[in-house]
Amino acid sequence: MAVLKKIVVQDFRNIVLQELEFSPNINCISGDNGTGKTNLLDAVWYLSMTKSSRGGSDRFSFRHGTGGFALAGTYALSDGSSTRVSIRAGGSEPSSKQVRRDDKTVGRLSDHIGEIPVVMVSPADGALVSESAEERRRFVNSVLSQMDRSYLFDVQKYNKLLSQRNAVLKDAVCPSSQMLDVLEEMMGECATRIWEARRSFAARLEPQVEMFYHSISSGQERVGIEYRSDLDKGGLAAQLKESRNRDSALRYTLAGVQRDDFLFTLDGYPIRKCGSQGQQKSFLVALKFAQYELMKNDSGHAPILLLDDLFDKLDMTRVSNLLSMVASSDFGQIFITDSNKVRIRGIVDGITADRAYFEAAGGAFSKIDE
Repeated sequence: MAVLKKIVVQDFRNIVLQELEFSPNINCISGDNGTGKTNLLDAVWYLSMTKSSRGGSDRFSFRHGTGGFALAGTYALSDGSSTRVSIRAGGSEPSSKQVRRDDKTVGRLSDHIGEIPVVMVSPADGALVSESAEERRRFVNSVLSQMDRSYLFDVQKYNKLLSQRNAVLKDAVCPSSQMLDVLEEMMGECATRIWEARRSFAARLEPQVEMFYHSISSGQERVGIEYRSDLDKGGLAAQLKESRNRDSALRYTLAGVQRDDFLFTLDGYPIRKCGSQGQQKSFLVALKFAQYELMKNDSGHAPILLLDDLFDKLDMTRVSNLLSMVASSDFGQIFITDSNKVRIRGIVDGITADRAYFEAAGGAFSKIDE
C-alpha cells in the first residue's frame, strides 16, 4: 500500500506553489467552489495516472499565463521504504512530459500506471450513465490498466492497428488485401485478450456493485452490469474480413472492441432511462467502491481513495455510513472534499482521530489546527 506523505504542486491549474503533508488515514479539504479543492485531488490523481482525471491535453492543466507545471509526491510504502514520484509537463516544449521515480526517468508512461493505485469518486462520474459508450470504456480501461499492465499494452497496440487499418481503407484507389490480412489477424489476437479481460472484469464487478449499492441505498431493487461486444458473435479477424467491402465503402472499421459497451441496469432495465437521480447517484458511488474493492483484492494493497464533493451525490446519512465503512483498517488513505467544513468535520471526528483538515482559498491551502 502506498500512502502519500507529502505533495508539492507548482503552476497546476489555479495552484501557484503549494507543499502539503497529509495524514495516512483521512484528509479533508474544505472551501468554497472554485477555490482549488478538486484541483488538488486531480494533482494526486495525476501522480498515479500521468494525466488529468478530467481528460484532455496537459496544457489545460497549466496555470493561466504559464507554459507548464510540476508535481512531486513522496510516498510511504508497505515494506517500510519510501519513493518519490515527480512529473513535469510543458516548459520549453509545451507537449513534452517527463515522469521520474526516485530520480530515475520512467521510459514509457505506461510503465508507471498501476504502481500507485488510485480510485476517484467525483461529480463527473455522472457521464458514465448519461454519456456515450466511450465514457464507460474509458472507465474500464482506466481500472484494468492499473490492475494488469499487459491489458494496457493490448489496448495501445489494438488502437494503433485500428488506425492503420482505417488508413488502408481510406486508400481511394484500392485497399491492399494483403495488408488487411496481416492487420486483421493481429487485431483479432489483441481483441480476444481485451474481450476476455473486460468480460471477466464485468462478471467480478457486478456482485461487488450490488453489495455496495444495497449498503448505500437500502433499496430492494437489483442492479446489474451487462457487457456487450461484437466479439460475442465470434472472432474479430473473421468479422473484419467479412465486412471489408462495407468498411472500404465507409472508409473506417465498424466492428471491434472499440465499439464495446457496458449496460448498467436497475431491475433489468437501463438505469439511464428508468433510474431516479438518487438511484443513479447511489449506483455510481457503488460502482467506484466496487472498483476499489477489486483493485485492493487483486494487488493485496488498498489504493488511494479520492472522494470529490461526495455530498453532491449522497445525503449526510449515506455519506456518514460510507465513511464509517472506508475508515476501517481494510481501507487505505482517503482524501475527501466538501464546501462545508463544519459538516465534514462533524462526520469525520466521529469516525477517527487520525485525520487532517485543510482549507482552500484561491488555489492556496492551509492546514487547520486541531
